[in-house]
Amino acid sequence: MSTELEDLMILAPDQVTFPDPNLACSEPNGLLAAGGNLRPDTLIKAYRAGIFPWYEHNQPLLWWSPDPRAVIYPDHLHISKSLRKTLRAGRYEVSTDRAFEAVIHACAAKRNTADGTWITEAMISAYTELFERGIAHSVECWMGGQLAGGLYGIAAGGVFCGESMFSWRPDTSKIALAHLAKALHLSGFSLIDCQIGNDHLFTLGAVMIDRTEFLDILHSHVESKITWPIEYLSKSLYTGPAPGKHLR
Repeated sequence: MSTELEDLMILAPDQVTFPDPNLACSEPNGLLAAGGNLRPDTLIKAYRAGIFPWYEHNQPLLWWSPDPRAVIYPDHLHISKSLRKTLRAGRYEVSTDRAFEAVIHACAAKRNTADGTWITEAMISAYTELFERGIAHSVECWMGGQLAGGLYGIAAGGVFCGESMFSWRPDTSKIALAHLAKALHLSGFSLIDCQIGNDHLFTLGAVMIDRTEFLDILHSHVESKITWPIEYLSKSLYTGPAPGKHLR
């Protein structure tokens, strides 16, 4: 079911509730509502309902729940031969939550164009507050003691909602993702939400699933009490024999 764009729900500035994601527009795909706010409690409620904000600095705050949805199952991340070789070489360090603000600023800079970036200053401030609450997380890849790549996102129970990643050196965001996926799998997370698919994500093993299926998985795992896998992300996960095609 979809709602016409002219009937798009407009949220009050202090509103923290959202319409049913299944009422999102079919064109543009997934647009659900406009307005509202980026307060932590609002963002938490949105992600737990399968909804995320996505807008640029010259647009109103827009909320989305696309159909189909791009996801990666943590134990099915695809590792290319070249990435496998890099992982085995181990000439890098991976950490988590060590440099959240640096990661989100790097992601914003990567996407900065003449038309702006969807990672606005308001978004940076909001997600930094979620990080301080232990809800947003970053994974960093370091080379020679310098931050070289990474990613950040939101933990919603047993689902990790990926927001953005960046690379300042070749494959460093993929290294961060490989370690994240394996750590999530080992700690019991069921899914990495990639939101909207693209060719790059598909090469990493992303698949498209119906919104209904995504929401079913989310609702089944959003109450899971899983500790963020710091212990896995603070040590090498790729020592010994080379991993196979998938993370297992």
